[in-house]
Amino acid sequence: MIGAAITAVALGWCPPAPAHADTFIPLPGGAVTRTLGDGSVVHMRIDGESAKISGAMAATPLHRNVWATAHAVADVEHAARTTIKMSPGYIVGCQVDLSSLDNGGTASGSVPATGGAPAAEAGADTTLTLGPGQARMVRLLDLEMPDDFNTDIHRNYNQVSGPHASVSWQDETFAVDGCGGYAQARSFVSAEISTGHARAMVTVWGAPFSMG
Repeated sequence: MIGAAITAVALGWCPPAPAHADTFIPLPGGAVTRTLGDGSVVHMRIDGESAKISGAMAATPLHRNVWATAHAVADVEHAARTTIKMSPGYIVGCQVDLSSLDNGGTASGSVPATGGAPAAEAGADTTLTLGPGQARMVRLLDLEMPDDFNTDIHRNYNQVSGPHASVSWQDETFAVDGCGGYAQARSFVSAEISTGHARAMVTVWGAPFSMG
């Protein structure tokens, strides 16, 4: 009986299990300047960027959630007329070095490149299943609009007529599941620039960050 009483008292004083707090990561963003063939100059930047990382409710190390926030701007100088199509997103990799992505480069691993950024495979509010050495893209925009035949179509870019365009996102979320090694993510914004005399795809990259 004495032993049972001591055990009950000890259990009553056990501290609660530690909570897994979210990890807030401030990020430096990025900037790039490109001169097109007609002499017009494109300035692009990502600023105000941050990410918040949390694990799964079941506390499994294979699952991570990300809430991403940033603002991106594209400016075109010395062009008589300009159309800008901006498309923001993130590259997410499992045991892939995303730091090698740099203004049109490709990362080691399975990251194909088209127009300076890997092909789209997923949208925001989604869960990516990734194995070691794999990487996928998350596109943030999904704009619905009717086509010429009044059929709804979806596009992952925002089109602006003029020399200035911007796009912002606040707490856009995506998740990674199945990655037993380290996971990374990195923001990008690709812009198709048309000036009437030149057309180019320009991509600005944010800094890679660890998802654990």
